[in-house]
Amino acid sequence: MKYIKLLILVPIIGFLGFLPLANRIEPYVLGLPFLLFWLVLWMVLSPMILIIVYKLDPDNREVETE
Repeated sequence: MKYIKLLILVPIIGFLGFLPLANRIEPYVLGLPFLLFWLVLWMVLSPMILIIVYKLDPDNREVETE
């Protein structure tokens, strides 16, 4: 569980790491050029990944009061 914060790198790699591979117009996905679709996809996935990291991170758990 201590490596859960490494998931924060996934959106960065998705946005920047694979951007040269996604840099094309064809094919069209949902009516968008592939590059625009790729960027919108990562804009939607990034907050979801951050929420998962927040929920699974042990530093964010509330301390039980007795």
